[in-house]
Amino acid sequence: MTQIFFYHNAADRIAAISALIGKAYLQSKPLLVYAPDAEAAGALDRQLWMVPATGFVPHVCANSPLAAQTPVLIADSLDRVDGLPQRLVNLSSEIPPGFSRFGSVIEVVGQPDEERSAGRERVKFYKDRGYEIKYIDLSEKH
Repeated sequence: MTQIFFYHNAADRIAAISALIGKAYLQSKPLLVYAPDAEAAGALDRQLWMVPATGFVPHVCANSPLAAQTPVLIADSLDRVDGLPQRLVNLSSEIPPGFSRFGSVIEVVGQPDEERSAGRERVKFYKDRGYEIKYIDLSEKH
């Protein structure tokens, strides 16, 4: 069964997601970012070019010719992605379609009320379907 990781209380959601992606990259853990919103995908793309400060995390759009050789893919749809990695990062406020095809789903929720409300809805969805959720409070991280 898919593992669900809920990181909450992120001061800056994009920065928090970028930091998690950077850790996964350093541990050689490829992942797919579901980002149906072009503005959010663009913000993440820019952030990944700056983190870490001395380099960047290799990433491309899932439909890029370089996708098969790149450890981090950003996709606006999960229907057209071949060779899915085990980890999915959800940059959407909705449940990612077909999320159960992944070994783990990583959700990051910021502090604004609309993000918190959408996050609660996703938690309810996962819980109602019997998924165990691991919670990580980012307000305790420095």
